[in-house]
Amino acid sequence: MTFEELGLDAKLVKATDELGYKNPTPIQEKAIPVLLSGTKDLVGLAQTGTGKTAAFGLPLLQLVDSAQRHPQALVVCPTRELCMQIVNEIELFKKFLPGMHAIAVYGGTSIGQQIRDLKRGIQIVVATPGRLIDLIERKAINLEQIEYVVLDEADEMLNMGFQEDIEFILQNTPKRNATWLFSATMPAEIKRVSKKYMNQPVEVTVGKINTANKNIDHQYFVTNAQHRYQTLKRLIDFNPGIYGIVFTRTKVDAQEIAEKLTREGYDIDALHGDLTQQQRDKVMGEFREKTLQLLIATDVAARGIDVSAITHVINYELPDDLEVYTHRSGRTGRAGLTGICMSIVHSREVGKVKAIERMVQAQFHKMEIPEGKDVCRKQFFFFMDKLLQLDISHGDYETYVPMLEEKFAGVTKEEVLKRVAALEFDRFLKYYENAEDLNVRDRDRREMRERIPVGGGGDQGRRRDTRGREFDGNGDFQKIFVNLGTKDGFYKASFLQFILDMSDLRKEVLGRIDMKEMNTWIEVDRKVAKKMIEAIDGKKYKGRRIRMNDANSR
Repeated sequence: MTFEELGLDAKLVKATDELGYKNPTPIQEKAIPVLLSGTKDLVGLAQTGTGKTAAFGLPLLQLVDSAQRHPQALVVCPTRELCMQIVNEIELFKKFLPGMHAIAVYGGTSIGQQIRDLKRGIQIVVATPGRLIDLIERKAINLEQIEYVVLDEADEMLNMGFQEDIEFILQNTPKRNATWLFSATMPAEIKRVSKKYMNQPVEVTVGKINTANKNIDHQYFVTNAQHRYQTLKRLIDFNPGIYGIVFTRTKVDAQEIAEKLTREGYDIDALHGDLTQQQRDKVMGEFREKTLQLLIATDVAARGIDVSAITHVINYELPDDLEVYTHRSGRTGRAGLTGICMSIVHSREVGKVKAIERMVQAQFHKMEIPEGKDVCRKQFFFFMDKLLQLDISHGDYETYVPMLEEKFAGVTKEEVLKRVAALEFDRFLKYYENAEDLNVRDRDRREMRERIPVGGGGDQGRRRDTRGREFDGNGDFQKIFVNLGTKDGFYKASFLQFILDMSDLRKEVLGRIDMKEMNTWIEVDRKVAKKMIEAIDGKKYKGRRIRMNDANSR
């Protein structure tokens, strides 16, 4: 199957040929013929990195009239980065379409400039929900003449709390001919939006929903909670050519880990919600240029990031929402490349690993955390290969050879090699000289079960907090009620981050979180429960007053 056979205009086929796109991907092959009709609604289910932008971008360029100098197509997506990525791809596809213009509008940058750009005559607008609504309220954009609406990464937008915004946008595009919704998953909210605002949509599915990319090797490493950071450091050191993203649950963790690793000499930075747009752009620029080896990021901050050739994704902790795992792992193994997704897990989380394994329908491999000597050996061979592959043809090194020979006249070749190794590896050798085994063995787990009786005895009712620490559910932790739930756009991981950010507390203070549609019960360390209630009760979330109080007082 070729792009021409899908029914695309010759000018668009010429652009895809120049870009080296000879054959459409499965989502493009299934979606493009449907979308080219211009009158059919579509729900496209496919994972990130499967070519969704071309699947809707190419039909838009064929359907939109370049002679009309007003917005005719609207693409709504969750983040600034995804906005820019979509517009960049559309720019490439429209190379042979004079008079066709697209613009990205998003927060964190001058709205005045974006308004001026809109007035110049734009056919395709790619926007984040918040900035688009701001433009609508300022009457800077008129959606009355919008014929096509695309909701890209719709599940992500709903997870980020944009449901009301999306519905507002759909209500304000009454003359649209078609609505195209693309998503990696199909939660109930997507089905509801589809039923309410779309007319008998064609459903196109590529692969099974939530299945993992087959190019990704899923690995997990079992350790104790207190060894999580040392395990992360060891995994990074054991993969010297790593270029990837480390996911944390909270921005506090992201910042702390980044600061620790930076102090220890790693090229690394954090990406989280506390960064200004300028700081975020700087971090992302350095990461794309590979000045940074790793990003330490929260799920919210990493949404919409599309960086090629990421070798590894590391879950510092498993996400609470199993679907989030699919989004995290999908950052690697793109465009036909292979990738590795590593998860650092506590012994009591092995069951959760199995649940994710069933959900994504991919085999997970239990791996040993490398020993210190293994790390040193891996680093040593990496350095030797780099040394042998070094290009010395362009430098005037011959000038210095006589001086080097004179300087090292009394030193054997073996001693020179030892000195080179010492110069490069002294830090590693000292750090890992007496490194402990970080693996939790089956024997350790058996002993742990023997020490913690289940049902009966003095330890009855003992449980674990979010860091795996044991506590008495009736003594050390207090149950708190809050009137926020899944209907507010939260899932467990995002809710955890929201609560901790609002209260300026650390996640060690939290026990279980029981989330319902309308409200949530949280177990909190009794010592800080009052502080959390004072910090959050009475505040507003999306115009709604938050009520938080002791569950026992209700």
